[in-house]
Amino acid sequence: MKRFFYWVIIASAFYGCTNTKAVVGSEADRAALAQTSKMIQAAFAKGDVKEVMKYHHPDVVKALSYGTYLAGRKSVEANLAGTFKTFKLQFIENKVENVFFEGETATQLNLFTIKGTPKAGGKPFVFKGRAIVVYLKYKGSPTGWASIREVVQPAP
Repeated sequence: MKRFFYWVIIASAFYGCTNTKAVVGSEADRAALAQTSKMIQAAFAKGDVKEVMKYHHPDVVKALSYGTYLAGRKSVEANLAGTFKTFKLQFIENKVENVFFEGETATQLNLFTIKGTPKAGGKPFVFKGRAIVVYLKYKGSPTGWASIREVVQPAP
């Protein structure tokens, strides 16, 4: 009987190590998640708050800097609207370093570079950093994925 349990444990461990579906995600999930990022970036370039928000879950939480913690879609939307009134933003780079799928969630680690141009005139600037974004399958999003958690680590 002991031998049986050892084999069950070994088989479970082997299955856990070889079951990459949870890590890799389906082709459809990967494509939809990539489309989500593409649509958010395009909406940023247009300064379209409503379009960006289509890809955010109602319970979204974002920590965009040490002093900026936003909870809920209304809070994120208000912050973004204020930013878009002041700056034109464009993603120059959004390099996906890693994606981990687990059931109905996907966690993405990105390196990003955003160019900001003040609308009132002034010198453009570049903001670089790393972000970890957790997406949730969400029927309210055009792509089926919505950001629910995001933490930004600005580059030094």
